[in-house]
Amino acid sequence: MEFLGFSLRNNLFVAPMAGVTDRPFRQLCKKMGAGLAVSEMVTSNSLLYGSAKTQRRANHDGEVAPISVQIAGSIPSMMAEAARHNVDRGAQIIDINMGCPAKKICNVMAGSALLRDEPLVGQILEAVVNAVPQTPVTLKIRTGWDRNNRNALSILKIAEQAGIRALAMHGRTRACGYTGEAEYETIAAVKAEARIPIIANGDITSPEKAKHVLEVTGADALMIGRAAQGRPWLFREIEHYLQTGAHLLPPRVAEIHEVLLAHLEDLYAFYGKETGVRVARKHISWYTRGLAGSAAFRARMNLLPDIVLQRQGIDEFFYGLAESGEHLNYIRAENDLEELAA
Repeated sequence: MEFLGFSLRNNLFVAPMAGVTDRPFRQLCKKMGAGLAVSEMVTSNSLLYGSAKTQRRANHDGEVAPISVQIAGSIPSMMAEAARHNVDRGAQIIDINMGCPAKKICNVMAGSALLRDEPLVGQILEAVVNAVPQTPVTLKIRTGWDRNNRNALSILKIAEQAGIRALAMHGRTRACGYTGEAEYETIAAVKAEARIPIIANGDITSPEKAKHVLEVTGADALMIGRAAQGRPWLFREIEHYLQTGAHLLPPRVAEIHEVLLAHLEDLYAFYGKETGVRVARKHISWYTRGLAGSAAFRARMNLLPDIVLQRQGIDEFFYGLAESGEHLNYIRAENDLEELAA
């Protein structure tokens, strides 16, 4: 797929998720079949550029191109500076966050809260586009503020006028959070009016659902978030299904074990041993959700204090699973996604 001047493996993108889409996760998803991965949001507050968290989020060492960095904020001049700052540090695409529904983001009039102020939306988009004229700028939004205020079409027009190169849409309003069903009809309506690529996001949990969303929205690409937590091979499963109409076999126990351990090693190296152990816990929980005996296993893993014990516990759990079957089926109920929200 050609996208903003880059040749991508496919049209399956990793959604930016706070606390999840760090460099290890992005690299893993690309290895497992994602065509593009967007970073977790980076603050536009220059006072925080030197913080360990912000520096980690801007770390792209060894990452497969193109590197897409999402920035968040509500002051046009600060957003423009954030764009320049991240381009200087390797960003090849700048994505603007106007889709996050989290209260701590919306309470400072950033994220999806910006959808309530269309003039400010225009000012931010123009400032960022003008700040990095050689770098494509994309935008992520929701369908609107609430069910009575769906203004995605208006935002599309503002975005196109400002020079935004692609628009990703989560098919819910800010007020909906992650509840209810995604509004694919709204994404379809925006796609019908768009002159730029439209990326559909929301509730894409299986190969069949991916095909359905592409068909009903006409979107140019899909963005997958929570469903890939602990299941990064979802990208290759969707890619294969879209190309052939057939399903890949579920991953073998040994492969899941191997992928998880490699992911954790990257986390330990990226965050350091102490923070890495804490970050690893949520990923261990996601990888094992729905497996036999996993509830007790997760509870025990959350108490283990160091890398050695984490590795040992994972080995014991997966060696036990390997005795019960060669392949594992990961079947998630719809309400599982609520628990997976970042």
